[in-house]
Amino acid sequence: MANIKSAKKRIRVIDKKTARNRRVKDHLKTVLKEFDAAIEAGNMELAKEKLTLAEKKLMQAAAKHTIHKNAASRKVSRLTKRFNQANA
Repeated sequence: MANIKSAKKRIRVIDKKTARNRRVKDHLKTVLKEFDAAIEAGNMELAKEKLTLAEKKLMQAAAKHTIHKNAASRKVSRLTKRFNQANA
């Protein structure tokens, strides 16, 4: 346990950031699962909506440094590729 005031504050700050990051990542996983479910069901209109939502959420997470920007871009690229293959 920290004794110094600044160390105690850092612990509180880290706890808040960890909670926010966990919330964002959990939400991302949910959005990606919804996209996968739409693709599996063959519902391309819903899949297109979920793709745009997933792209938006991934880029927001990258902007806040929750995930790396290249990881977000890679995931968007793979999702778009899957959508286009399923749509063809």
